[in-house]
Amino acid sequence: MIVPETNLRSSRRVGRPSGKALGRIIAAIVVLGAIAWVAWVDSQIRYYATHDEAQPASAIAVFGAAEYDGRPSPVLRARLDHGLALYRQNIAPLVITLGGGNPADRHSEGGVGRAYLMAQGVPDSAIIAETKSDNTEQSVRRLAKIARANRLGLIIVVSDGTHLFRVHALCSSMGLNVLTSPRPEARNLPFSLAWKRTFHEILSYTFWRLKWLIGIRN
Repeated sequence: MIVPETNLRSSRRVGRPSGKALGRIIAAIVVLGAIAWVAWVDSQIRYYATHDEAQPASAIAVFGAAEYDGRPSPVLRARLDHGLALYRQNIAPLVITLGGGNPADRHSEGGVGRAYLMAQGVPDSAIIAETKSDNTEQSVRRLAKIARANRLGLIIVVSDGTHLFRVHALCSSMGLNVLTSPRPEARNLPFSLAWKRTFHEILSYTFWRLKWLIGIRN
């Protein structure tokens, strides 16, 4: 029996999607995957921002933020105050302040943090100031070096709540044993500012993971 050519063409169209249809399917999968990824990262950020894991440890590491000519910014001061509160609770005998500064600056975030803690009664011998890192990844790398040099075990890391999921992931990738402790917010953040912080962390974490997957190490 001879099948008409028109029927053969129809069967080909029914049997497999066209190039455009396949492209739409792939695009839909990519979009759904991206939505699922963002939702998962957002859930992790929220978890770390709302869970304080502080317990007795070898050290407390306070991640840096802006300093103004030797004075801690409100954000940095809030992080330092939380680290100080943990120190006074005898959570750990050592506080590590992290963060460098611009080449033109006379001060570093880590140095300002040390000066602030000493002014609050913490002895210099109980503080290690890291003053060279320019970003979170570099701070974690230098924290890992400090931990190895001083044979530190468990470290409590202190930062803004939205920052801690990425900090924890970076520390884990460097072989550090850390628990997280978010600094308290002085007030409820406006939705726009809270979302801006979260969105920044989603992008930063995603970019770091992509670099990690393709083997780029800073």
